[in-house]
Amino acid sequence: MTKRPVLVVLFDDVQSLDVTGPVEVFSAAGHFTGDADADAYPIRTASLDGAPVRTASGLRLTPDMPLAEAEVEHTLLVPGGEGTRTPDPRLIDWLREHAPRAQRLLSVCTGALLLAEAGLLDGRRATTHWAHCDRLARRHPEVDVHPDPIFVRDGEIATSAGVTAGIDLALALVEEDHGREAALAVARVLVVFLRRPGNQAQFSAQLAAQTARREPLREVQRWISEHPGGDLSVEALAARARLSPRHFARAFQAETGMTPGRYVERVRLEHARRLLEDSRDGVEEISRACGYGTPEAMRRAFVRTLGAAPAEYRRRFRGPVPAHAESP
Repeated sequence: MTKRPVLVVLFDDVQSLDVTGPVEVFSAAGHFTGDADADAYPIRTASLDGAPVRTASGLRLTPDMPLAEAEVEHTLLVPGGEGTRTPDPRLIDWLREHAPRAQRLLSVCTGALLLAEAGLLDGRRATTHWAHCDRLARRHPEVDVHPDPIFVRDGEIATSAGVTAGIDLALALVEEDHGREAALAVARVLVVFLRRPGNQAQFSAQLAAQTARREPLREVQRWISEHPGGDLSVEALAARARLSPRHFARAFQAETGMTPGRYVERVRLEHARRLLEDSRDGVEEISRACGYGTPEAMRRAFVRTLGAAPAEYRRRFRGPVPAHAESP
């Protein structure tokens, strides 16, 4: 069996889950790749001086070796965390010199900022934690920053979004290396779903938008989320907020950061995704429940945003269906 050694870079104030999430995925994969005794992804950790590092949450991690003694044999994983704000210049120099040797170069969360600082993302598509995408784009305009995806792959370099997205990326690589069954087995052991595609939004519509300051607008946000199949036109929502349509649209965008139409679109798509993943309802029934009206309208929304039609999305990303959702 082909081994794919993984070297994980450690530094002070690293985000602990950026490290342990992907490591747990790669570590568990060896049990589901045809040889229970095989180590499909031998894992080593290294810090600049080989000394223990303190994570942002206070945990101490003891590396296997100093970076100067580490070999980049296959996969190099660069996590994120508060330590990426003012990185040690020696770490950037090491990445600039050694990271190009990796067959696969991965970053988790703000680890992408370290790769960009070392010039490794120049001319590349990349992502990072949604809260830091503007920072990445502003400081490194030569990087093509995509704020929405869970992860972005550009050749041998893959960058992932915030924190748990490193698990999604690692599972995708296990699936690529050893097949879907192996990746699904790992996902079940870790009690996570193997269903978030790389082009799925990092966060829900409610998280993507800010919460409105004024109660009438917050009530409208709640109403939209609870009634995705209802009349969510600007006129209807404005009436609920007791504002004129023009005043409502302007105030909603000012307080939430997106137009009412965009917010409604995200809520409906999110609700439809959940129903496709967790119920046995048909596409036509779901399209009505989510306010699309017709299956074709929902199909266009899915293809435009997720790159897959509803039926394909359900086939690829459906999780275990609760017993109460089974057809009689």
